[in-house]
Amino acid sequence: MSIRVLVADDQELVRAGLVAVLGTQPDLQVVAEAADGLQAVEEVRRHRPDVALLDIRMPHVDGIAATRTICSDDRMATRVLVLTTFDLDDYVLAALRAGSSGFLLKDAPRETIFTAVRTVAAGDALLAPSVTRRLIERHLQSGEPLPALTARLATLTERERDVLRLLAKGLSNDELAHDLHLGEPTVRTHVGRIYSKVGARDRAQAVVFAYESGLVRPGATAGSD
Repeated sequence: MSIRVLVADDQELVRAGLVAVLGTQPDLQVVAEAADGLQAVEEVRRHRPDVALLDIRMPHVDGIAATRTICSDDRMATRVLVLTTFDLDDYVLAALRAGSSGFLLKDAPRETIFTAVRTVAAGDALLAPSVTRRLIERHLQSGEPLPALTARLATLTERERDVLRLLAKGLSNDELAHDLHLGEPTVRTHVGRIYSKVGARDRAQAVVFAYESGLVRPGATAGSD
C-alpha cells in the first residue's frame, strides 16, 4: 500500500522538486500540493494523506498554525513533517509543540527524505538527537516548570522517568532495552504509557516534555538527574 503524501511550500520550484523526488518511489504517492498553510489544511481535509510535508514560512497561514490545526483534529489522522532551511530554525520547536512528528532539512539527500516520510508514516518521530536537543536547549526558557507539567511528570513511575530520560537522549527502543536490561516489548509498553500520561503524540513531543517539565535540564546529559 502506498504512503499518501501532501507537499506544502510557497516556493514553486522547491515544491515541484519534492514532488518529483517523492514520485520516484513506488511506495510514495503525492496526492496533493499546497502553496500556503491555509491551502495545506484544506487539502489535508480533502485528501486525508498519511504524511504532510509542511514548510514553516508560508504566507497567509504559516506551517506552525497549519500543523496545530492538522494535529489537533483526530479525524484527519495525518502526521506532519516540517520542512526547514536551517537545522536551528527559530520556529522548529514551536512546530514540535504544535504536534509535528519531526523536521527535515530542505537540502537533505533524497534517501533521507524517503526515510523521513516512511518513518513518520509508520507512527514514529523523526529526530536527529543532537540537533533536536540543541534546538530545545536553545529555546527553552529557564525557570520553574509550569504546575501542569509538574503534575504530569508526577504521574510517571521511576522506571518511566528513566525511560523518558534516555528517550530524550535520542535512544531507540532497542538501545533503551539494552541500557535498561529490559525486553523490547516491555520498553514499548513503558513508552506507550509515558505518551499517555504526559499527553505526548510521539517521541518528538515526549522529548519536548522532558525538557519543559525539568526532568532533563538544558546543558545536562539526558541521562542525568
